[in-house]
Amino acid sequence: MTSYPKIVVSPPGPKARSLLERDRRVISGSYVRWYPLVAETGEGVIVRDVDGNEYIDLNSGIAVLNVGHSHPRVVEAIRRQAEKLIHYSNTDFYYEPSIELAEKLVEIAPGGGDWKVYFGNSGAEAVEAAFKLARWNKRRPRMLAFIGAFHGRTLGALSFTASKPVQVRYFSPLIPGVTHVPYPYCYRCPFNLEYPECGYYCIGFIEDWTLKKYVPPEEVAGIIFEPIQGEGGYVVPPEGYFRQLEKLASKYGMLLIDDEVQAGIGRTGKWWAIEHWGVKPHIVTSAKAIAAGLPLGAMMAWSDIMNWEGGSHASTFGGNPVSCAAAIEVISIIKEEKLMENATKQGEYIMKRFGEMMDKYEIIGDVRGKGLMIGVELVKDRKTKEYAKEEAKTVMLESWKRGVALILAGISTIRIAPPLTITREYLDPALDIIEEEIKKVSRKP
Repeated sequence: MTSYPKIVVSPPGPKARSLLERDRRVISGSYVRWYPLVAETGEGVIVRDVDGNEYIDLNSGIAVLNVGHSHPRVVEAIRRQAEKLIHYSNTDFYYEPSIELAEKLVEIAPGGGDWKVYFGNSGAEAVEAAFKLARWNKRRPRMLAFIGAFHGRTLGALSFTASKPVQVRYFSPLIPGVTHVPYPYCYRCPFNLEYPECGYYCIGFIEDWTLKKYVPPEEVAGIIFEPIQGEGGYVVPPEGYFRQLEKLASKYGMLLIDDEVQAGIGRTGKWWAIEHWGVKPHIVTSAKAIAAGLPLGAMMAWSDIMNWEGGSHASTFGGNPVSCAAAIEVISIIKEEKLMENATKQGEYIMKRFGEMMDKYEIIGDVRGKGLMIGVELVKDRKTKEYAKEEAKTVMLESWKRGVALILAGISTIRIAPPLTITREYLDPALDIIEEEIKKVSRKP
């Protein structure tokens, strides 16, 4: 049996360096790569670079490859569909793959009931569609979003995003009418309170200091949120929070818009992360993992909400038949291979391992997550919670050099999001390497 990871040349190797130079000359400088990994092939939970190094993938293409790299069933589904029909515009005509996929998404929609589906090409497009539908349905101009949120980089989605200044710098004015409120980041509560004694003050703040002071609630179409903040640091809200948010939205007739672009399609051990809190949103956005890496986004809404008129919104490439064929297979694989159960099982093991590390290394300030969406926040001091930004970056880079592909979230949070197919065979060596690198940057052994 081959042992992983496998580093045959110190990365980046000669082939990678040559490609990096070519990339520098012709590719937009707006991309910020985490490190110079030049991927060539992927299989299961292993990604291989152009120089032959093989990495255990703990980021799965930014939470995209939930069924693993190049799953044979997905590859075959793509091949079959590509041989029949690659494109004919779902906006203007009909074909079965988009209908079948929509039916499958409705079957697994959170809370059940009657839903309809709009297809685009990406998470940002799904968010744009949700934004427009909320305004169209409610005939209200305003929206609420959360500090720390990431919803995309197109202008509408960017108006909701509040993760890093670089993402919005020099792009103003953004879409007017969007107000950001504090997210329930309990480890770093903006109000310096403690849960549960706080009594969900962050909800009270929205009502008492936002809606009653300067944002007329009757003008707010909806509240867009991530059930677990992704780019913001893999932040998990406390139990009961979304019930309180649901009550607030209901009180003022606002739509709950659940952005599941990163957290959905089984990543947290359920089809949709919001299901952990028993709340049924009005609108759900999905992308990333839905089609195993092919471009596809979906916006789902209650049927009586998705009542906009023909021509009000559309996308030439949205619901591409090849992407839909891949997505249909993804849903079947997750069900039949019990990948959500595996996400729960392996996620609990990872949380346990990092909990044990937390007992040994003061640099670990917080461990949080659900399923295989786990954040490990590093801090210089547990009392002050000063971000250990450089230390986190060092752990990431040194782990990569040793064959573990992982990235960060927030300011100093290690992001653990492997394919849902991962097993202990791959987790143990990966976690051992990460622990060794954490130990090196930790002030206390």
